[in-house]
Amino acid sequence: MTEPSSVRPSEGGSRTAEVRAFEHAVSAWAAGVAPPPVAPPPVGGGIDTAILVEGASDRAAVEALAELHGRDLPGEGWAVLPMGGAMSIRRFVAMLGPTGMGVALRGLCDAGEVRFFHWAGMRASDIHVCHPDLEGELIGALGVRGVEEVLAAEGDLRLFRMFQQQPAQRLRPVEQQLHRFLGTTSGRKEHYGRALVLALPAERVPRPLQALLARE
Repeated sequence: MTEPSSVRPSEGGSRTAEVRAFEHAVSAWAAGVAPPPVAPPPVGGGIDTAILVEGASDRAAVEALAELHGRDLPGEGWAVLPMGGAMSIRRFVAMLGPTGMGVALRGLCDAGEVRFFHWAGMRASDIHVCHPDLEGELIGALGVRGVEEVLAAEGDLRLFRMFQQQPAQRLRPVEQQLHRFLGTTSGRKEHYGRALVLALPAERVPRPLQALLARE
C-alpha cells in the first residue's frame, strides 16, 4: 500500500510554509505523480480553508486580489488549489471535505461548470460563480478601455490590434475579441488573471471574487 505523501514545513515551521508545501503536494497528487497528501500538522496553525479553482488563471487572480487587499492567504491558513478543470472537483472534495480532512471549502467556477460543484456536494453558499467566466467578469469590471490600458502596459496592445483584424474577429464586439485574445496563447490567461485584477479599483472587484475571499 502506498503511503500518503508527507507535507513538511520548511525550517521555522511557519504557517505560510505549511500551506505552500500542502499546495505543492496537492498539485503533484492532482497531476498523478504523487500519492494523496496528508494535512500538515498544526505547527503554525495548519490548513483552515481550501479555495478550489478550475485552473492556474483563477489561482493567479485570487492570489492577486489577496495581494491587492494586503492579505497573506497562506499565513491565514488558506490554500488556493487549481484542479485542472471543474470535472475533477469530486476527488478534491472527497479528499479535503467533511469526509476527508475536514477542511472548510470554497469554490470559484464558471457559470457553465457550477453543476459539477453542486454534484460534488458543496454548499451553494460556498460556490462563487463567474458569469460567464473569470475573464468575462474582469473585462466587464474594467471595461474595454481599462483592459486595453493593461494590454498596453504589458506590451500586448499591438498584438491585440493585429488580432482584431483577423477575419474571424472583425465582426465581433470588442469584449468578445478581448475574451478570445486572452485565451489564444499558453500562459496568457494566467498572466492576465493577475494583471487585470491588480488594475481593478477596489469598488470594481467582481462580486464572486469579493465573496470568495470574504472573512466570515
